[in-house]
Amino acid sequence: MSEAFVLSPEFNPAESASGVRSLASADRGERGVIVKVTGHSGAAEAVVAEELERRLLEMGFVEGASIEVLHEGLFGRDPIAVRVDDARVALRRREAGAISVKFDGR
Repeated sequence: MSEAFVLSPEFNPAESASGVRSLASADRGERGVIVKVTGHSGAAEAVVAEELERRLLEMGFVEGASIEVLHEGLFGRDPIAVRVDDARVALRRREAGAISVKFDGR
């Protein structure tokens, strides 16, 4: 018996093969460089996509910025604390889904 599964419409096999993943999937200690910021995280948002993208950009999540996952919440690994260049920011994993990162060594 085969099991059916559905890929996200934003899934791109070429990206996953090159080490580019959503920040929402990152574990503590992972480092990388931001390659894309959108307003679409794949989760139900409290704000419209354009507003989420604007907020992320204002917090320093811009293309080319170095990023490191510093801490994860105790329950459900949410929220996460990340270092973006020299700033430390906490955000929900559903918001982190709008940030694509090329991780080192993966």
